[in-house]
This record gives sequence, structure tokens and C-alpha cells, in this order.
Amino acid sequence: MKSVRHAMIKNIIEREEIETQEELAAALREHKIKVTQATVSRDIKEMMLIKVPVGDGRYRYASPLQESVLFSRERISRLFRDSVTSIDASENIIVVKTLPGGANTVASAIDYAKWPEVIGTVAGDDNIIVVVKPKEATPDIVAKLKDLSTL
Repeated sequence: MKSVRHAMIKNIIEREEIETQEELAAALREHKIKVTQATVSRDIKEMMLIKVPVGDGRYRYASPLQESVLFSRERISRLFRDSVTSIDASENIIVVKTLPGGANTVASAIDYAKWPEVIGTVAGDDNIIVVVKPKEATPDIVAKLKDLSTL
């Protein structure tokens, strides 16, 4: 059942602009798939769905593979300018603050950059932790991030 549900979720987010878990749950129910919001939340995490901007300050769910073409330098810069509110660092940890709901998309863009000094990112709703190795590379990564966001 889960594989059928995941396939339907992929189909739905490719065809519709789904902004919330509730909208996704309702769309699944329209396709005769019974779900709870908790199940949809778990599916989103398992499928590693991200939210991408659609304009007017709105976001929609998307597959990371589906959206990889959207991470051009110009689009990443626009994403950072529109979403990132501050960047700070301590030792080998960088904290990127975003507008509410923007952290996952910005973290995906950072991951997509594949900078060798970035071990990985952890995103909440409006905060991202970027782990850098070696710690001496932290100022360079902060400079790259600030360059993207023009902070």
C-alpha cells in the first residue's frame, strides 16, 4: 500500500501545486487513498520531498530529483535573496536563518552545490545547520553563502 501511495504522491505533486500536507492528504483522498496527516508527514520525509518557490511568496512540494534542474546559479541566488535572513558561524558550524518554511529548500540548494568542504546540512522550518570540514574552510563557505544571498 505504501508504494502505491508514494507513486500517487509523486504523480500528484508533478501535476498540481500542493502547498501543505493537508492539501496533499485531500488530493490522495480524492484518488480513493485513505490517509491521515501523520501518514502524509511520514511519506514526505521518506520521499525526501522539498518545497520550492512558485512565486508570490508561495511554495509547493516537489521531488528533489524533479527539481534538480531548478538549481542554476541564478535561481539559487534568487532563492537565497528571497529566503535567507542571516548567516553566522562558530567553529565548523554555520547557521543559516530563513523565512518560515524556507529552510528545506535552501538546504537542498546548499546540498546540490556539492561543495567538498560541506559535510551536510540539517534543516528545520526556518534554520539550517551547515557542517563544514575542515573548520578552517568555514569562512570561505560563509563568504560563498553570503555572496549568494547578498547579505
